Amino acid sequence: MARTPADILERAYQRALSIGTEPIIQLREITRQVEYIARNPSNRACARFLLACALAKTHQPDVDIRKPYTEIGSPDAYSGRTYDEKFVGPFVLQHQLPCNPTTAFLTPAFRNRNTVLTPKSNLVGRPADLYQATLNILNAIHTEQVTAEEILTELLRWLIQIREEKEQRVRSLLATLDAAQGEKTLSSEAIVSLIEKHIGLKRSSRLPVLAIAAVYQCAQEYLKERTLPLRKHNAADAQTGALGDVEITLLNAQDIVTTYEIKTRRVTRNDVVLAIEKVTQSYSLPDNYIFITTEPISLEVQEFAQGLYDETGVEFVILDCIGFLRHFLHLFHRLRMTFLETYQTLLLAEPESAVNQELKEAFLTMRLAAQAQL
Repeated sequence: MARTPADILERAYQRALSIGTEPIIQLREITRQVEYIARNPSNRACARFLLACALAKTHQPDVDIRKPYTEIGSPDAYSGRTYDEKFVGPFVLQHQLPCNPTTAFLTPAFRNRNTVLTPKSNLVGRPADLYQATLNILNAIHTEQVTAEEILTELLRWLIQIREEKEQRVRSLLATLDAAQGEKTLSSEAIVSLIEKHIGLKRSSRLPVLAIAAVYQCAQEYLKERTLPLRKHNAADAQTGALGDVEITLLNAQDIVTTYEIKTRRVTRNDVVLAIEKVTQSYSLPDNYIFITTEPISLEVQEFAQGLYDETGVEFVILDCIGFLRHFLHLFHRLRMTFLETYQTLLLAEPESAVNQELKEAFLTMRLAAQAQL
């Protein structure tokens, strides 16, 4: 019976797990380039691109692996994007492998092409040597120096190893943090400072969402309200039907009573207008629509939002993220460490597509530093 692409991926994954740290490819230069593609911290698209191409070639041995575009028009061309989106994408997410969360074929270097990919192709991507390594691997498969299935397995082996290295670093930091805690706890202001520094790091747009969700999760018994499950970081509200980033209901109800829309930029008048459109089209109006921002608040936009209650029946307001957290932590002072633990749990549970490994490790390191000052 012919193997399906899903079967091929699973077989390669299980083989990669069983191999461990030993490469399956004897050609040292090819192994080195596969590792380089897997480990490159600034560009994960090439790893996912190579997974899709190697999968297609393994599934259809007669295709030319250098022709992952049906626009080429030859009988041995194939749709690499189809293999990427239909099979590689779900597989990468299922196993939390360090690759692009979205298809590699929409990145500039791999988009809208109709030519054969050879070592001399100019993909105009950065870093240039990463794309060159990718082209070299395609050529090595085409010239039968190595098989597509071997590349697929070897690349998965490195991705698994990188994933486990990251998990081990987090476990080590958590163990150190547990050992350093003692009886003293951080003050509310120390926690505010910790979260503020963390949110201020690069690529941190998901973090304010987690902070607001953590507020409600740790205080829901007091507030008699709860958060609905958070949507995926890259899912648009129009696609999911969500009113905002964090949606609050009463403990024993489903209707949304408060919606939080989180912005890591200034809230504009147009943001408020779009929010009005969403709530007025909803089957049930929330009581409050709250914008949380990490940037200064425009008085003009704030006044516009505040004047909408008589028109819509919904209270619109714009709040400062850190100010909101500071007020909560002082109001619920005895829950401050519960909040911190909840935020940490939500943070570590996020897929790397939403919160990268560096942000997770940075938080644990900063918390260790804060604990050491007690």
